Amino acid sequence: MATTNDLKNGMVLNLDGQLWQVIWFQHHKPGKGGAVVRSKLKNVESGKTVDKTFNADVKVDVASVDKRNMQYLYNDGTSYVFMDTSDYEQLEVAPEIVGDAANFLLEQQEALVATNEGRVLYIELPASVELEITFTEPGVAGDSATGRTKPATLETGHEIQVPLFITQGEKVRVDTRESSYLGRVKS
Repeated sequence: MATTNDLKNGMVLNLDGQLWQVIWFQHHKPGKGGAVVRSKLKNVESGKTVDKTFNADVKVDVASVDKRNMQYLYNDGTSYVFMDTSDYEQLEVAPEIVGDAANFLLEQQEALVATNEGRVLYIELPASVELEITFTEPGVAGDSATGRTKPATLETGHEIQVPLFITQGEKVRVDTRESSYLGRVKS
């Protein structure tokens, strides 16, 4: 248990049997009346975001979330298999939980796996990953002068937009949150 004055970004609360992650919060003292805490909460399972206002010093139930760095091993067709590198314990994660992170997962890649009472809540990847372009149309001389883009397929099979000068076989840095091109990887 904690009070609403103890809220921090990333904290997971158990409200009415559902897990909500604190995305944003602000203490507010209006001209009259008691202080309140305004917050933006994201449902861990559904991804739905809501705005909620708490009175100050109200007790809230904080869920214990275990976040561990794990290594992605493989996809067996029905689930994604991760391994805890400290004790070699393997964990099967359903595709619904992995979600869009599957677009950027390569075997042997590290990911943060969050669990609550043995149940996997979500997979968190680094903000950016380095992936190879497996297919894109060839560029033409002078293409680097314009700001136009073209589709390119990554080694995971996911397609992103890249500048016209990017060629097949190049490694690029990709933003995992917005599925966007960030730049070339210098080798």
